[in-house]
Amino acid sequence: MFRDREILTTRLLKAPREVIFRALTDPEVLQRWWGPKGFTNTFHTFDPKPEGQWEFTMHGPKGQDFHNTCVFRRIEAPSYLEFDHLKEMHYYKAVFTLTEAAVGTHLEWTMRFNSADELDPIRPFIVAANQENLDKLEIELDRLY
Repeated sequence: MFRDREILTTRLLKAPREVIFRALTDPEVLQRWWGPKGFTNTFHTFDPKPEGQWEFTMHGPKGQDFHNTCVFRRIEAPSYLEFDHLKEMHYYKAVFTLTEAAVGTHLEWTMRFNSADELDPIRPFIVAANQENLDKLEIELDRLY
């Protein structure tokens, strides 16, 4: 139903759900890995509860700054996290689902945009960027677990 305006990114991670959930909800940990390769973050507000805000600046590798505002919608530790990304560039709903697997945890990350027309021009970038983001998460999980 939403596939034309969604990006689904999945990965099998070799860590327990609780550790991955911490990496998604602990601002000190999340700040170290969030974003594609070469990007860093400065977190201004991080309140991981329903209707709590997450405001941060993502610093690009070419010196660009991207201010982001998100609102958490639903949090069910250690299996589910949902937030709305409100600005700077695009609105989307992000949903992370963590499911136990025989050798770790299956992470499913869905980004749902308002329309296919909004997503189509940036789809190739986001698909690649999400994989880079999860590469950074795996490095962080090696430190945590």
